[in-house]
Amino acid sequence: MIVLPMPPGFLPRRIKDMTTLQSPPVTATGTTRRGAHPLYTLLIDMVAPIALFYGIRGFGGSVWLALVAGGAVPAVSALAGLLIRRRVDLAGLMMVAALIASAALSLITGSPRALLARDGLITAGWAGYMYLSLLARRPVTFTISRALLEGRRVYDQDSHRWAKPAAGQSWDDLWERLPRFRHIWRICTVIWGTAILADAVIRVIVATALPIGVVPAINGALWPVTFVALQVVTNVYFARSGFWRILRTGTV
Repeated sequence: MIVLPMPPGFLPRRIKDMTTLQSPPVTATGTTRRGAHPLYTLLIDMVAPIALFYGIRGFGGSVWLALVAGGAVPAVSALAGLLIRRRVDLAGLMMVAALIASAALSLITGSPRALLARDGLITAGWAGYMYLSLLARRPVTFTISRALLEGRRVYDQDSHRWAKPAAGQSWDDLWERLPRFRHIWRICTVIWGTAILADAVIRVIVATALPIGVVPAINGALWPVTFVALQVVTNVYFARSGFWRILRTGTV
C-alpha cells in the first residue's frame, strides 16, 4: 500500500527536494537524529487548532480570537522548526504564508471566513507543489514513496501471496530502464495533485457557505476522508497499471 502524507507538515523531514533524499543527521555519538514523530505533527497541525477553537468558543471567546489562536499554533510550530533546522522548510513556509494571507484578507473584508479558508489555501499549495514536481527530474510522489516502499515485499496477484521484489533492481534502475515505470509515477502525481486540489476547493466552499461554528470540525474530518479515498484510487491504479508486477519482476 502506498502511503503519502496529506496534512501540511506531514512531508517527511528527510525529503531534501523533489528528486533526492537527505539522510537523517548524525549525532556526535554516531546515532541518527530523526524528526518529530508523525503523531506529534498530527496533534500540532490538525488536532490542536480545532481543540483551541472550540475550547475558546466554549469559554465565551470571540470567533476572531478562536480562529487566530488556532491558526497560530501550527504557524508557530512551523517557525520553530525553521529556526531549529536552520534551513528552508516548504511545509513551514506554506503554513506561515497561508496564515498571513488569510489574516490580511479577513482584515480587508472584515469577515473571519477568510481565516477559515486557510486550510484550503495550504492544501491548494500542496496541489501546486505536486503539479510543479512533474517538471523535475522525478515527481514528488516517487521521491516520498521510494522511502516507504523500495525493497519491501509486494503482493503477487497471480499467486495471491506476498513476494520479494526483483533482486538487484533499485528504483533508480527501473526509472532509467522502463518508460512505463516513469509514466506510472507521473500519472500517480497527477491523481494526487488533482485530488488535493479538489479537497482545497471543498474547504474553501465549506468556509464560505456553512455556519462558522461547524467549519473547523468539517475541515478536520476532510483529512482522513481524502486520504482514504486516495489510498483506494492509488492502489487500484497501481494494480491495473502493472506497478506491482514491475516491482516483483523488474520488467513490464
